[in-house]
Amino acid sequence: MTGALFSLTFALAAPFWALMILLPRWSWTARIVGSPLIVLPVVVIYALLVVPAFGTVLPAVASPTLDGVRDLLGTPDGAAAGWAHMIAFDLFVGRWAWLDSRERGVPALVMAPVLVLTILLGPLGLAAYLGVRARWRPTVAAGDSEHLG
Repeated sequence: MTGALFSLTFALAAPFWALMILLPRWSWTARIVGSPLIVLPVVVIYALLVVPAFGTVLPAVASPTLDGVRDLLGTPDGAAAGWAHMIAFDLFVGRWAWLDSRERGVPALVMAPVLVLTILLGPLGLAAYLGVRARWRPTVAAGDSEHLG
């Protein structure tokens, strides 16, 4: 079952990444990606892997040591849980960056490589987006400028 859950993890997240990267202007993309619940299927997989091993996982993460984390992630269940953890958070960060980039008017061609980087190397994708984000200010709707003070 662990192998199946491992394989299913990215398969559940991939459609959302495809929407953000390949169909960023499609109206359904905004509707779908607008919900933070898109990460829920991967979170469920994470829970299926972690909850049964909670007695082992909690001590390893509550008082982490390099050896303890290595031992935890060095098992099939631990590796699959670690993968689900990464996929869930990468998708959440990618979703935030995509939504924020739309508010700022960041071109989709700029965001596509940032999102790919986020899929592959999450924290580096986040860093890249923070760099991109600094260049674009949020767009202000007409009439809202008087409320900005």
